[in-house]
This record gives sequence, C-alpha cells and structure tokens, in this order.
Amino acid sequence: MGILNVTPDSFSDGGRYADLPSAVEAAQTMRAEGAAIIDVGGESTRPGADPVDAATEQARILPVIEALAEDTDCIISVDTYRAETARLAISAGAHIVNDVWGLQREPDIADLAAEVGAGLVIMHTGREREREPDVIADQFAFLNRSLEIAHAAHVENSQIVLDPGFGFAKDTGEGIALIARFVELQRFGFPLLVGTSRKRMIGALTGRDMAERDAGTAATSAILRLAGADIFRVHNVGMNRDALKIADAVLNARASA
Repeated sequence: MGILNVTPDSFSDGGRYADLPSAVEAAQTMRAEGAAIIDVGGESTRPGADPVDAATEQARILPVIEALAEDTDCIISVDTYRAETARLAISAGAHIVNDVWGLQREPDIADLAAEVGAGLVIMHTGREREREPDVIADQFAFLNRSLEIAHAAHVENSQIVLDPGFGFAKDTGEGIALIARFVELQRFGFPLLVGTSRKRMIGALTGRDMAERDAGTAATSAILRLAGADIFRVHNVGMNRDALKIADAVLNARASA
C-alpha cells in the first residue's frame, strides 16, 4: 500500500502532492514500483497536527480519487475517520476505507462498509483513552470493541483488515514490543496491515532524519512479514518490495523444509 498524502502538513511528505498532477504522478510511480493499493489521505494524523474540517478534507482527496479511478487500475483506499468523507470517496471510486480511529469515532463507517461492500481497515489507536499496560492486551481490548461495531453493522469478515497502529500513542519501547510479539495478533484471524514507514520509532532507533528512514522501515517490513503481516503501508514502495521478496523467500523455504 503506497501512501499518498494530499496535505500540506503530513509528517513526511506534506505539500509534495498537494496538486492533482503531482498526486497522480506519485501514484503512478508507486504503482510502477509494485504497489497494489494507493492510500489517499487529506488530513494529517501526525501528533500535534492541526485538524481540518470535512469540506477541506474532501476538497483535497476527491479529485485525486476520481482521477486515479479513471486513469489507473489500482485499488484505492481512503484514509479517513469521517463517514461522510468515506461515502463520497467510495462514490468517487475508492474501494477501501482506512479508519485510524477503528470505527470508534464515527461508527457509521461500519454501516457504510456493510452497505456497499467496501474493504475496511480497522486501526488500533491509543489516543484519547486509558490503555491496558500490556501492549498486546491493549490491542485486543480496543480491536475487539471495533470488531463488535463492525459485526453489529453486518460487515463481513472477508471485508476486514486489522492494523495495530504503530506510532499512534505508542512510544519506541511499545513499538518494539509490538514488533517482538506481533505473531500474537494472528489470534484475531484477520489479515494484518502495518504502517511503520518513516515513523518516529525508526528515527529513534537509527538516528536518521525523516527522509533517511526508508532502510529502517524496510527492515521492519521484513521482520513483520516473517511474523505474519500481510499488507505494508509505506512511502518508498520499491525498497520495501525488495525487502519483502527476501522475507517471502525465507517463508517459502520454511514451508518446504
């Protein structure tokens, strides 16, 4: 999953794809490098980012989604927690809703996904709530509540992907613990998406600035693939694809041993 932030203030690429031609070109480049999904977002979710209203978010993302739907054959994901934005994005051509609040801010997203059959990424967050002290216990506490919302709305299990939410109210130690114990998340029984790309944890561990964290990101992608991750939300598609080819070769060797 290639990240396409059409925002002025996203933590890594804010402002780079704020106009329609550059956004479409970036998506085409990511597709050429091997991205199966393009994730389009119109509001930065970095810590301390200024919130935007729904109209601003929609004005940023809808023309991009429409253009991608017309000009490419990629799967399009919309990165939003607003049900109305998600509805408009699906009408414009999006196939997946990627909700960073795990259906717990606007549960109507679950109803929408059930109604139209869209894919649904349910992300864990630790923001604005009390957390369990154990990092995995908190995953299950939060995501089980999100799954209750999804199932109450009659979302099919086949539509659901879970994301443990690296970087969302998790410090470096918690992020490393989540990587080390990632295999435990397979107990959910759903495909798992991870988004470590260029996150603060990578910088803390490597000492690298934002633009120099792709190698560290690729290392986490390979490790998490070996632990059972299925989808990787990244900025540098080519480098992470290379790392995943190595991890998949190891998995294939294990399976045939």
